[in-house]
Amino acid sequence: MNEPSNFVDGAIGGCPDNNLENPPYVPDVTGGYLKSRTLCASGKQHLSTHYNLHNLYGLTEAIASHDALIKVKGKRPFIISRSTFPSHGHYAGHWTGDISSNWNDMYYTIPAIMLFNMYGVPLVGADVCGFRGATNEELCIRWTQLGSFYPFMRNHNGWKQPSQEPYVFSESAQSAMREALFSRYMLLPFLYTLFHKAHSTGVMVVRPLSFEFPQDPNTISIDRQFMWGNALLITPVLTPKTVQVSGYFPPTTWYSLYDGSAIHSKGQYIILQAPLDTINVHLQGGCILPIQDPSTTTAASRGNPFGLIVALSDQGIARGELFWDDGDSLLTFENGDYCEIIFLAKKNVLFSEIMHLNNQIDGLILNMIFVFGVPSAPNKVLVNEIWITDFFYRMDTKVLTLQNLAIPLGKQFIIAWF
Repeated sequence: MNEPSNFVDGAIGGCPDNNLENPPYVPDVTGGYLKSRTLCASGKQHLSTHYNLHNLYGLTEAIASHDALIKVKGKRPFIISRSTFPSHGHYAGHWTGDISSNWNDMYYTIPAIMLFNMYGVPLVGADVCGFRGATNEELCIRWTQLGSFYPFMRNHNGWKQPSQEPYVFSESAQSAMREALFSRYMLLPFLYTLFHKAHSTGVMVVRPLSFEFPQDPNTISIDRQFMWGNALLITPVLTPKTVQVSGYFPPTTWYSLYDGSAIHSKGQYIILQAPLDTINVHLQGGCILPIQDPSTTTAASRGNPFGLIVALSDQGIARGELFWDDGDSLLTFENGDYCEIIFLAKKNVLFSEIMHLNNQIDGLILNMIFVFGVPSAPNKVLVNEIWITDFFYRMDTKVLTLQNLAIPLGKQFIIAWF
């Protein structure tokens, strides 16, 4: 691989005996020598010795690949590298390398992905179901659920290892994995907006709870849960034969992504039900998620109707946004070739503000809205000054659902409930 990796230690004829090969201090590297499974440290490269350039090798490969693909294709390149160095995230993404198909390695992918977001490499993921060794059905289900919330997701394993594609497992396992993947595809507009924010402002896509709740000392050591932006809290199952999971909820209101049921937390651990077909995901009150009907490819999903999940805070307010462009062209943000929409809710009113508009949003519609935390059943709903009847309210979860709206996304709207 691009560390660079080598199946020979240094060179077939060996490496010279000098201070570069045998420096006074050797870090705790594989094999105990700088040449172990890589090139001779004294090997000559264009700029200097390999001793000086080893850690830059993967970065310079990423830069060269990035620039070449732009020149050849004229579109955004998609590059995933194992070796990285500061500034790598500007050119490419990262996967965490060869990991074993076991529960402990699955757990360690969470702090790894949070760390690489801190390093400025937001497009990062691990090999779903593991790379080395044989996985098993339960592990692969749980890993697919977790992997659906990696910024970069792929199922990948080693040569001569047993197949671990979803179709090799039981029908119930396939169903659970499919559900996790469709949840990811449903959330792609929100994830894409997070990546835009990472590109334009440097914020993290995946975040530790402590970054969003720095005043809460209970969040500092949490590495079995993580957040997407400031909105979603993911609590995966990381141990076998488990149908419950304990998750920490900072002091605010949280809603189940799936049914809108509320947790009014005072800053506490809560036992969550987690059957094998479920990963717990909660939405922080005060946030609005743009979602989209999922298809089996991103290209097919892009033309599907949109929806909004509005999670009201205890004060009855919420905010969210959508960034949208063609998904391929270079420098769309810098060239103004994009659409940006702000969504706001307060005092039983939800409305949009068009911050920037282009034709990529043409033909796309907002079809469904879910409002979490509506305290009582509305009698009437007004959409752009027209009374509608296609809405319903659940008393048990306090969720208001509006459907068949067919509102053009490229036009501002205002919705009120009474």
